[in-house]
Amino acid sequence: MDRPAPALSQVVLKTHSRCDLACDHCYVYEHADTSWRGRPRAVSQEILAASAARIADHARIHRLPTVHVVLHGGEPLLAGPVLLRRAAEELRRALAGISALDLRIHTNGVRLDEEFCELFRELGIRVGLSLDGDRASNDRHRRYADGRSSHAKVLDAVALLRRPRYRELFAGLLCTIDIENDPLAVYDALVALDPPRIDFLLPHATWDTPPPRPAGQATPYADWLDAVYRRWDAAGRPVPVRTFESVHRTLRGASSLTESLGLAPADLVVIETDGTYEQADSLKTSYDGAPATGLNVFEHSLDDVLRHPGVLARQKGIEALCAQCTACPVVESCGGGLYAHRYRTANGFDNPSVFCPDLLALITRIRTHEEVRTKTKAPTHEHTRPHEATAHAAVGEAAEMAEHPLEPGDFDELAAGFGGAATVRRLALAQLDLNRDLLAAVGGRVRPADGRATAAWELLVDLDAGAPQALDAALAHPYFRPWALGVLGADARGAPAAGLAELAASAALRARRADAVTVPLREGTLRLPGIGRALLPGDAEEAEVTAESYGFTVRSGGRRLRMGWGEGLDGRTAYWQPVRLVEADGWTVALEDTDPLRDRYEWPVADRLPAPGARAWAQGIAAAWSLIQRQLPAYAPGISAGLRVVTPLAPRLGGDTSATCRDAFGAIAAARPSGPDLLALLIVHEFQHVKLSAVLDVCDLYDPDDRGRYYAPWRDDPRPLGGLLQGTYAHLAVTDFWRVRRSAAEGPAARDRAQEEFARWRRQTTDAVDTLARSASLTASGKRFVAAMGETAAVWQAEQVPARALTGARDAARRHRDAWRARNAPRG
Repeated sequence: MDRPAPALSQVVLKTHSRCDLACDHCYVYEHADTSWRGRPRAVSQEILAASAARIADHARIHRLPTVHVVLHGGEPLLAGPVLLRRAAEELRRALAGISALDLRIHTNGVRLDEEFCELFRELGIRVGLSLDGDRASNDRHRRYADGRSSHAKVLDAVALLRRPRYRELFAGLLCTIDIENDPLAVYDALVALDPPRIDFLLPHATWDTPPPRPAGQATPYADWLDAVYRRWDAAGRPVPVRTFESVHRTLRGASSLTESLGLAPADLVVIETDGTYEQADSLKTSYDGAPATGLNVFEHSLDDVLRHPGVLARQKGIEALCAQCTACPVVESCGGGLYAHRYRTANGFDNPSVFCPDLLALITRIRTHEEVRTKTKAPTHEHTRPHEATAHAAVGEAAEMAEHPLEPGDFDELAAGFGGAATVRRLALAQLDLNRDLLAAVGGRVRPADGRATAAWELLVDLDAGAPQALDAALAHPYFRPWALGVLGADARGAPAAGLAELAASAALRARRADAVTVPLREGTLRLPGIGRALLPGDAEEAEVTAESYGFTVRSGGRRLRMGWGEGLDGRTAYWQPVRLVEADGWTVALEDTDPLRDRYEWPVADRLPAPGARAWAQGIAAAWSLIQRQLPAYAPGISAGLRVVTPLAPRLGGDTSATCRDAFGAIAAARPSGPDLLALLIVHEFQHVKLSAVLDVCDLYDPDDRGRYYAPWRDDPRPLGGLLQGTYAHLAVTDFWRVRRSAAEGPAARDRAQEEFARWRRQTTDAVDTLARSASLTASGKRFVAAMGETAAVWQAEQVPARALTGARDAARRHRDAWRARNAPRG
């Protein structure tokens, strides 16, 4: 993957340096660092202005699509509404036209009231709260100085954020672990509050001041978290848990969502109330003065901070870890743990985490649990036979065997036009089951005389037994199913030997297994689906791929090519073209321009992007994702859980272009639009198609024998019932996008356009829902699905729109329908 040049995209801006609680586990006031004593209580307006200017300069130089700022303390609400408004306005003014601003505040919640919530709603500030569980658990540490409980006040804050008016402000709950607390009581109390996210934090400790460990318990923190994990998993993972999601992501090679796990370089800086730059607050637990840099916002830039030795040390990834860590089997997931937790007076940070046994145990248990959870029947010949049906009938037959059908609540959530992370994950699991069954069907087509295909099949069976997660990751590549359907439908490009060998090689590399896999080449190209491609010299017909400790080896045409896991970036190795990963806030998506089988769309796909083009795409995706998170939060969790691939299309004249492939779950294709707002629209629009296609794989919504053709307000040609359903479902999101943009777009002209677009698509989507509802070909489930779509559209009818926009919408609808009738009138 291409790694961008180091930059500081996360800023913790201290607005107040004191707190109204006296939590005895607080790293700011109760641990080694005492610098808070000499700092001003509140940040000054001069420091706010200077900080905003430094952040904007850094964002401009590094072309950051989004800057993430957390207003922090102490307790930031002590700064008061006036100062917090000033902070937000300074940041927005400085970053206007440079980067999107993701602005949050982290508070203990005891002062949160409607005045603050109205302010945060106006300024787009999301709110994270600290809460350690039920009252008994929370009051063990989070009390006032006189010993009073803070629990009731925090619950009042949560209730306020759960109101419909303020719900979009709620960022989540942070809980510090105390192993004396009952883990299930803590978890149940937090989940009952319906937060959008939970984050469990290990208590800060070092080798000098180790965490409590009861006698006889080797891994008490892993045991505590494991109990929560099992309860969370058994309940269907009802809420995202950052710790567990980070382990899942790092185990499959993606980025962590927290600095306490993974190998991603540090990208955070703290600005204190006196204007000094500091490293991460967690370092305050190490020794007095540990986070200090000696730099300040008046005299130094954020690039100066990047050059500080302490910051540089955290840019080196695995190279910065001690020998014990680099030899650990879970190092890519653990990353050595939180940097501060490695400290020991004798040798600084050159140690594993003081929680090392717990991290190793927790990650290993989660990995084992996931392997057992996701493992279905192995694709052996004993339970397979060749399918005589057509390719899509094979999908239908496989769907009947899917082990992860939608739950009633999932169905209603999706039918309304949305779908949260847990729901989309269940869709993805159902898709994975279908892919496994299709793989079994392909295996049934392998002839014993086909030595290449037989060898690949046997390796896949072995991988399924020994590394099922790696096989699942390979099977989840969106272009596996189109290939499998090609085999079952006699597509010459889908010959079993090549595709099975490519799949086996991809899974073996993901598992870091040293199997030597012989892979047929496609016109000199070695295809490793989801990983990348090698353009091999000469006229060789096959290559041998072998994973090794440092990376992998490719032998072909008498040449031996070696590739390290971190190598192959643009400009270094011409023959190797890895899939580039775009890592946004809570979402990792592949920019797939390498797979020879990705051309499954109405429009031609782009060739391999040059490095500047890839960077432009990555910046656009990150900016679009930030917009979706801030302005369309109901869609963001589902997208982050289910959209894994964006395939660039060749640029086209005459408008923005995007598409999906019915059988490529998790992927969309698009030509890069002119701005992040349009890319955000394309993403939410096309992901609607992805979701609905997955629903149709497990649930019949209409009679496929319906031969009628229907008017669709967004098309010039008559559409079949299924096409009308797909288009209407996608245009629910289009309507919602323009609904939000009426107030979120920058400038009067853009807001006026949004009013017109909202009025137009609200009207035409509602008309299309009515057309669907009148169809006699909907199944009972289809009627329920369309009714829920109609309920969503009906809510928008009550929203006020200027008369001019309503007139324009009416005229546009009439013109389109008149032109459609003229174009599609029967010819006599």
